[in-house]
Amino acid sequence: MAAAAALAAADPQPTVPQAAGAGGPTARRDFYWLRSFLAGGIAGCCAKTTVAPLDRVKVLLQAHNHHYKHLGVFSTLRAVPQKEGYLGLYKGNGAMMIRIFPYGAIQFMAFEHYKTFITTKLGVSGHVHRLMAGSMAGMTAVICTYPLDMVRVRLAFQVKGEHTYTGIIHAFKTIYAKEGGFLGFYRGLMPTILGMAPYAGVSFFTFGTLKSVGLSYAPTLLGRPSSDNPNVLVLKTHINLLCGGIAGAIAQTISYPFDVTRRRMQLGTVLPEFEKCLCHPFTLVFQYHEGDYEVRLWTAWNSERAVPWLIP
Repeated sequence: MAAAAALAAADPQPTVPQAAGAGGPTARRDFYWLRSFLAGGIAGCCAKTTVAPLDRVKVLLQAHNHHYKHLGVFSTLRAVPQKEGYLGLYKGNGAMMIRIFPYGAIQFMAFEHYKTFITTKLGVSGHVHRLMAGSMAGMTAVICTYPLDMVRVRLAFQVKGEHTYTGIIHAFKTIYAKEGGFLGFYRGLMPTILGMAPYAGVSFFTFGTLKSVGLSYAPTLLGRPSSDNPNVLVLKTHINLLCGGIAGAIAQTISYPFDVTRRRMQLGTVLPEFEKCLCHPFTLVFQYHEGDYEVRLWTAWNSERAVPWLIP
């Protein structure tokens, strides 16, 4: 998400050597941008494909798919292949693969523009300007690629034998035709944007804290000299990965309620009537329990006004 750009920007880009001939430095910078874009996109595709089964399980459980909502994570991982085959674990992954490259490109370009703007126009520098630029770049990339995320979630929520959409193109056409045109692709955008601030802030802060503490108390064990400046210590690669993983896990846990809210809103038109979530403030106070427990929806919207109600 947004924190990825902020964390990546904490380390300076490699110095671009002067090249002979016209357009030397510019050509090298463009080549570096292309390499970064392709490497990041390919790495993102590999990473997302690797965790795609867990991501689909998350969507199924977050939105209480009636086939799996009574199961846990590992039980669902076993149940999906039994019911839908092993390819069922990868439903929606195609839309994610299409989304990764434009998301990375937009985030990469937006980050540089926002960082320059914040530094020159607002006079903010240091970690703060990287955090702000990273968050704003992440928001920009999310807004531009959100329709693909919507389609991915709709496809991932489908169960074999109960298909509403036959593929990515059909999902786009159906949502556009039946859910209010272009705005139908942006259900759940607000909690996504709101969740970015705590995610980016906590992730950046946690990573920076772990890095500082590690290099302060165990520089020999955890650090190595920087390739750009031997007098500067940086984290070893595997330690850097570990710190990033811990920071991401903590940040994701804190911002997770917004993620659940987003999924419920994205799936609002395909969920059972009592589980539809069309407006994020009311999704956050929506509570659903089966059996002898109670179902409460404190506020619902009708076409004229907000009507408080309670379902015993």
